[in-house]
Amino acid sequence: MTDRGVGLHPQNTRDRGSFAKLELLALAALGGILFVYLLVPFVAFLARTGTSGTVSGLSTPGAQRATRNSLLTAPVSTAIATVLGVPLAYVLARRSFSGKRLVEALVVLPLVLPPVVGGSMLLTAFGRFTPIGSTAAGAGIPLTDSLVGIVLAQTFVASPFVVVTARAGFGAVDERLEHASRSLGYGPLATFWNVSLPLARGAIVAGIVLTFARAIGEFGATMMVAYNPRTMPTRIWVEFITGGIDAIVPMALALFAITLLVLALVQRVGTIPTVIDR
Repeated sequence: MTDRGVGLHPQNTRDRGSFAKLELLALAALGGILFVYLLVPFVAFLARTGTSGTVSGLSTPGAQRATRNSLLTAPVSTAIATVLGVPLAYVLARRSFSGKRLVEALVVLPLVLPPVVGGSMLLTAFGRFTPIGSTAAGAGIPLTDSLVGIVLAQTFVASPFVVVTARAGFGAVDERLEHASRSLGYGPLATFWNVSLPLARGAIVAGIVLTFARAIGEFGATMMVAYNPRTMPTRIWVEFITGGIDAIVPMALALFAITLLVLALVQRVGTIPTVIDR
């Protein structure tokens, strides 16, 4: 049998190539619809900023207080989520134990739970009339309608980001490197600090940055737990109720700028590997 007999006819090859291109174009068209849908609101919003006094809007006392509160609480929430979440992520990536699936579900749940519902749950646990809330208030540390309440809400909603991404980073680390460290006499903590943590650094940094972005933009849970003092998102809501869409442009533009900065940081210094289940 000749090579020509077993090979594809040139015309058939061209037809298959053309059909493959059409399939790719169809997929690109479907993706393009979503891209345009996502793009149009950004363009419309930025086009509206030219009619608003952005600088003067951000210079009002209320806007400055809201910005200060957000810039104070979001780093604290991010730090708490990182200090507590990274060790949890390592345990989930490296250990199997009874109830692990339940822990994983609880970690992810705030990501899919409506923030307002999350805020309601926080109120049932830490509200002023609960044992914990009343005890804290009696000690001079109110857990609602305070900066502490804002931190509680932000941490609840944003902490899963650092746990999920850090777990993915630890899961991508070759366990043989950790075993080699242990064989050299280093304990679990030293191995975690000197081997696992540096190798998963990119994913952890990405998780920290995403956690900060989620915390500073949190609205629903914050509104339930600490409507006062205002943060940037709650200030945007108040301005919208009283002044309409034009009134919120300055504060919304500031949050949008922070989001762009976060995106740039993630792309530059962070990586988000695929989660590896164990």
